[in-house]
Amino acid sequence: MHADVAPRPLAIAAAGPLTGEVTVPGDKSISHRSLMFSGLAVGESRIRGLLEGEDVLATAAAMRAMGASVERREDGEWRVSGVGVGGLLQPQTALEMGNSGTSTRLLMGIVASHPITATFTGDASLSRRPMARVTEPLSRMGAEFTSSPGDRLPLTMRGLCPAVPIEYRLPVASAQVKSAVLLAGLNTPGITRVIESVPTRDHSERMLRGFGAELTVEGEIVSIRGEAELRPQDIDVPGDPSSAGFWMVAASIVPGSDIVIRNVLMNPTRTGLIQALTMMGASIERLNARTISGEDVADLRVRHAPLSAIEVPPDLAPSMIDEYPVLFVAATFAKGRTIARGAHELRVKESDRIAAMAAALGLSGVRVEEHEDGLTVEGRDGEPLAGTGGERVASLLDHRIAMAMAVAGMNAAQPIAIDDAAPIATSYPDFVATAQKLGAQPTWLDA
Repeated sequence: MHADVAPRPLAIAAAGPLTGEVTVPGDKSISHRSLMFSGLAVGESRIRGLLEGEDVLATAAAMRAMGASVERREDGEWRVSGVGVGGLLQPQTALEMGNSGTSTRLLMGIVASHPITATFTGDASLSRRPMARVTEPLSRMGAEFTSSPGDRLPLTMRGLCPAVPIEYRLPVASAQVKSAVLLAGLNTPGITRVIESVPTRDHSERMLRGFGAELTVEGEIVSIRGEAELRPQDIDVPGDPSSAGFWMVAASIVPGSDIVIRNVLMNPTRTGLIQALTMMGASIERLNARTISGEDVADLRVRHAPLSAIEVPPDLAPSMIDEYPVLFVAATFAKGRTIARGAHELRVKESDRIAAMAAALGLSGVRVEEHEDGLTVEGRDGEPLAGTGGERVASLLDHRIAMAMAVAGMNAAQPIAIDDAAPIATSYPDFVATAQKLGAQPTWLDA
């Protein structure tokens, strides 16, 4: 979110069961990549179901600024005519990334092996996020960076063409860093390799192959042959499992609820929350499993169920890193103490999500213990929350904190008030309207 957007406080309290069907926005990871890869193909790609949140629109604007034709038709389909790998043009102004870390890191990878200079700027939240994890491997490939103190935005980079292929072992599991290096490798002669000891989401690999790149995965080594020629594609973007996660938890914790979430991405690197909730006793049924645009998709029926505390397996962390805030909410209503560790990455997201959720749940009367890499949550065995007593939870310009606490409010005896729900627009513009459609009663407050 941009700092000049007025805050929109929101309150929500229990209003009975959630029922009905919901279609969640297109997957954010796949939406970003479909625009980028289409912009690097030769010819016209068509994209249906694109997530039209602010983050993805920042990617669209950046690809336009570097020469691709990116247009939305009235029927909601997007058409992208690409410039070809190696064909990006010098942008005339800074690339404004808003709140989008994905746009920033992946586009830096693309620019790294093009003979252009680009400046990346972002909002206050994004400008606090360190970029060293990406600038370090890209520097090895020959890109040069001038960044703000602490390797932060605003940041200017000069790509090198031809860049130098590298073999890079990821020090921390990160799909964004992996993707940035692979994308730099697209226009680099020879073979660029990334070694990841913990598997992370593999949308880049699946989609790059679909576009015609020579990419192989052997064990923990992902290799891409450079100077690729990408072919245009028709892409159907499945529903975002991170967005679906809010409704999975909401239906699980609100008594009497029974909902169906349509067309959800079931890529195994993204289903960690479903695994964790199922371990807790949630009732999540996969219906109509199918494959769309190379990705597994299903409809999910979720019904209210009593949840039990678990120790969340740390190896689930990479496949549910964005869903931890709402998992902490599920833990709030479970029986017993849930321990969720192994999520160091949460400290450097849009906000420090561990501290933010500890504070937010604490304000709502939940007993939590904060760890360096997660939280221990004392569950309430289904008992509704007390509410925030007129105080407002700090969302810290973080869409997932705002949505997670809105879900917590759906089983609160008195309203949970959130100081600013405007950031929700970055990933899920229709979230509040969807909550109302399912039977919740969110209320906008005066700023």
